[in-house]
Amino acid sequence: MNTVEAELFTPAPEWTGRNDGPGPEHARWHSTVQPAQETPDNAVALLGFASDEGVLRNGGRQGAAAGPEALRTALGSLAIHHEHPLYDAGTITTQGDNLEQAHDALSDKVEELTAKNNLVIVLGGGHETAFGSHRGAYQTHGPLKIMNLDAHFDLRQADQPTSGTPFKQISELSDDFDYSVFGISKPNNTPVLFQEAEDLGVEVVLDEELLNLTPEQAGELAAKAVENKDKVHLSIDLDVLPAHTAPGVSAPAALGVSLPHIHAMATAITRTGKLALVDVVELNPDFDIDNRTAKAAARLIDDIVTAHVSS
Repeated sequence: MNTVEAELFTPAPEWTGRNDGPGPEHARWHSTVQPAQETPDNAVALLGFASDEGVLRNGGRQGAAAGPEALRTALGSLAIHHEHPLYDAGTITTQGDNLEQAHDALSDKVEELTAKNNLVIVLGGGHETAFGSHRGAYQTHGPLKIMNLDAHFDLRQADQPTSGTPFKQISELSDDFDYSVFGISKPNNTPVLFQEAEDLGVEVVLDEELLNLTPEQAGELAAKAVENKDKVHLSIDLDVLPAHTAPGVSAPAALGVSLPHIHAMATAITRTGKLALVDVVELNPDFDIDNRTAKAAARLIDDIVTAHVSS
C-alpha cells in the first residue's frame, strides 16, 4: 500500500458485544474476531469500505459511509458455532471526493487477502464498493463469476465512477464478463439499462420471478447460475430487500425480495465451495429503524460464513 493509500486505511477497531462468560461455549463475534496485524491465511477476513461518494455522485441519499461500523456492531453479539478463524482487516475510507484513490486502496487490500486464500467479506459502503473489491480479487484469480442480489443493474455509463456504475466498470476489465443479477425491479431500471444488460449477456431474474418461487427453489436457481464456474463474487445490495426489512438504504424497495429468498440464494451459492469474495453494501444507518437493516445484513453475513466453513 503506497503512502496515499495508507492515509485512507484505518486498522481494525475494538469489537464489543454481549458477554456471557469466557470459553468457546460463550463465543460471539466480538470475542472471536481478531485484528489482522499480518495478512491472515485460509481464514475469513472482513474489510470495511467506508464510502458514499459514489452514492452522492449517483444522486442518492448519503450515509452509507457509516455502514461498516454499523455492520460490525450488529455482528458483534451474534453467537459463533464453529472454530474457523475470523479476522478484521480494517477499513478503507474515502476522503473528500477521492473515490478513485480509495478504489485503488481497496483493490490492493482485497488482492493481498485473496492471494492468501481468505474468504474476503467487504462491508460497504455504497455499491461503488463492488468495483474496487472485484478488481482486487480479479488481480488474484482472474475473471470471477458475479452473482449480484440487487434491485438495480448498476450498469450505468457515466463520466466518473458512481454507485450505479460498478458492473459496467468491471465489464471493461476483460473480455470474460460473467454477470448474473437476481432481484431486478423492472420499474426502477430504464429500457436503456435492460438493453445494456442484454448487450453484455447478463443473466437477469426479476424480483417478481423470484417471489413466484419458494426460497428453496430460488436457492437452487442461484446455485445453478454458478455451475461450471471457478471463483464467485457474491454482491448483496441491501436495497433488494423489502423496505419493511431494510429501511436503512439509499433507495428502499416498494416490493423487494424477501429475506428468506435472499438468505437461501446467498447460502446456496456459498455451499458450492466456489465463493472467493462477498460484498454487502448500501446500509445507511441514518435511515435504519430499530437497526433492522443492519441486523438482517449481519444475519446474512453470519450464515454465509457458517455455510463457507461447512462447504
